[in-house]
Amino acid sequence: MTKKMTDKTIVTHNGNFHADDVFSIAALKSIYPSCKLIRTRDLEIIARADIVVDVGSEYDAESGRFDHHQRGGAGERENGIPYSSFGLIWQKYGLEICQGNDDVAKAIDSGLVSTIDAIDCGHVEGPSEGISLSQTIGMFNPTWQEDADFDACFDEAVEFAARVLKRFIAAANGGISAKAIVAKAVEKAEDPRVIVLEKYTPWKRTVHALSEQALYVVYPSQTGQWRIQTVPVELGSFEDRKPLPKQWAGLADNELQEVTNIDDAMFCHNGCFIAGAESFESTMKMASMALNN
Repeated sequence: MTKKMTDKTIVTHNGNFHADDVFSIAALKSIYPSCKLIRTRDLEIIARADIVVDVGSEYDAESGRFDHHQRGGAGERENGIPYSSFGLIWQKYGLEICQGNDDVAKAIDSGLVSTIDAIDCGHVEGPSEGISLSQTIGMFNPTWQEDADFDACFDEAVEFAARVLKRFIAAANGGISAKAIVAKAVEKAEDPRVIVLEKYTPWKRTVHALSEQALYVVYPSQTGQWRIQTVPVELGSFEDRKPLPKQWAGLADNELQEVTNIDDAMFCHNGCFIAGAESFESTMKMASMALNN
């Protein structure tokens, strides 16, 4: 992430904070680590700032104004989700924060930024299950029972948001890199029904998108042994295109070795969706047996 030679003065509103202003500042700090942050609603201070976020009733990216509270808002995406300050900041700086990777920047907007924007703008009621990230950020505000400083709490929230943003970028980058690796494995598979990965890589989405024939994926585990896993009928489904042989279900070590006649077979899950052996060759034998079962 790029460090600028000149320090910036960045202003956002004081008092109660939300996920959009917190994540906006976290994003900006990744570009301007030496910035001076002021939390205020003082119009004179706002006017002198280099960048103004979530306050000031103005959106003009060229002059560094990123508010969405003015009449008419600050626009919306093609899918109808309005922009909050985070979305406006991401439009201008997201590509730079993601080191020029447009696919990653778009993935972050889709998976993180647009959700925070939607909740902040009242476009959705929030996730149907669990605690949302926006709620979590809101919990950093001091309660009425706490004699705490809003600015100090805001700084804590920004530090938390910065770590979350960094992990979202890492995950998006990993997912996009995985897509290319798995696509290549699908393309060069000797048998289109068995996809072999040289290193474990998230594969389900890409295999589903590219292959209707794939039944099994073979890959090395992190501990050095090998695994064979079934391809589900559809993403998220517990039904497989072709389960592993029923007679393997729940067996391990000697029992599985006796049934398969493979001397380094290790285990087969009771659900018949994953099994393993010590060596690649033995795992490929398991794949061949499963295909012919």
